[in-house]
Amino acid sequence: MSTLTIRKLDERTHAWLRGRAAEHGRSVEAEVRAILDAAGNRPERNFLLSLHASMAEGGGVNLEVTPRTDQPRPLELS
Repeated sequence: MSTLTIRKLDERTHAWLRGRAAEHGRSVEAEVRAILDAAGNRPERNFLLSLHASMAEGGGVNLEVTPRTDQPRPLELS
């Protein structure tokens, strides 16, 4: 992990970051990391977890699972 120090940050910008961090329930440092990760086109969380969350917000999806009726193929070890 690398460390980044930002000096002479405008007070209004810092206040905006504090507000945004509070909205997301994280520290200013974590909020800045999230912003930089998003700017670098890196997902904040696992793609599958994000997909699951978005599907859950819409009520989820019920898929019909048909029972398997075919027999397994014999294993050939030659």
